[in-house]
Amino acid sequence: MPRLFFLALLLSVCTAGVFAQPLAYYVNLQNQVMVWDKGMIRKVDYLEPTEVKTGRVAIPYLDNSRSFKIYYGGGVRTVNIGFTNEFQVSDNLVAFLNSKSLNVFEKGTVKNLCTYCTQYFVGDSVILFFDGVRNEYKAYYGGQIYPIEGFLAGNPLEVIKVSDNIIAYDNYANQFRIFYDGNIIKQEDYAVNSFDAGRNTVSYVDINKQFKIFHAGQTFVVEDFAPLSSQAGDNVVAYTSSDGYFKIFYGDSIHVVGYFTPTDVRVADNIVAYRDPSGYFKVFYKGVTYSLENYYPDKYVAQYNSLAYVNAAGILRLFSEGELYDVTTSQLDSWELNYDVIKYQIGKNMFRIYYKGQDYDDNE
Repeated sequence: MPRLFFLALLLSVCTAGVFAQPLAYYVNLQNQVMVWDKGMIRKVDYLEPTEVKTGRVAIPYLDNSRSFKIYYGGGVRTVNIGFTNEFQVSDNLVAFLNSKSLNVFEKGTVKNLCTYCTQYFVGDSVILFFDGVRNEYKAYYGGQIYPIEGFLAGNPLEVIKVSDNIIAYDNYANQFRIFYDGNIIKQEDYAVNSFDAGRNTVSYVDINKQFKIFHAGQTFVVEDFAPLSSQAGDNVVAYTSSDGYFKIFYGDSIHVVGYFTPTDVRVADNIVAYRDPSGYFKVFYKGVTYSLENYYPDKYVAQYNSLAYVNAAGILRLFSEGELYDVTTSQLDSWELNYDVIKYQIGKNMFRIYYKGQDYDDNE
């Protein structure tokens, strides 16, 4: 027991280190680029960028002169001047194209993945790309490049799902494969047409119409018949079984929510949001169900561990990591949820950042 406790403690410490506090940015009235990082707001550029995207640990952008820059680790790095024509960002990675040359930025280092890329997909810690020089699919994961599928004709794979740290696909031989933790898993010896993927998780219907879930290296047969609908997230799958029960797979077990088919259900990362039979707005988060409102809002945004919406009283509310916060009662010009951080604007030039119950602005 002491050894098990030590391992669990070590895992929790390591996990806390992996998932760093997220970032946020805005452009103020003087067109200066401001970045919120670890509770501080920094001025990082003096002119509004032409394009910018926010990741969890990095903010890549094309500046006013189209130089490609990345904010990371408290500072801005100029990657190149005028060569980048496309970029994507996730939790830990920035992928970018210079013409057709695919590159990745991870932990402060730039690495070229291939000189001629015709297709690529970005997850939180994995990139699947087609190397047009070698006519081969490859995966970048953990700083390494892995061969996935080679085919001389160079035709693209038709069915692919890339999410977080996992890749699921039907290969050229019509076999269902999963790339996970640096390994190709021979999941099924036939093609699968109905599947979804999230962190550590792939849900699919097999050739016998059984509903299966691959999770963290194990495969579970969760239903003998195909579900009416299903969505996969991070370590979670929400589905309606063939006999009409709404269920959620989490923690290697099935949670039976109730005998109903939800008309509105959304799975986003760790969040499962749905309307129950009474019309209540509910959220399933890491094994616990929370009731947020006695009605279902017209608009809400869910991402990572959080969900945000403006309620009927005009209050911007944030559900985050099991807690419900009233962010502001002010009239809003705009608001945006990135990971677990809310950026909102009051009036022309008042931007504020809200994270874990605390407000920040550049006057503090």
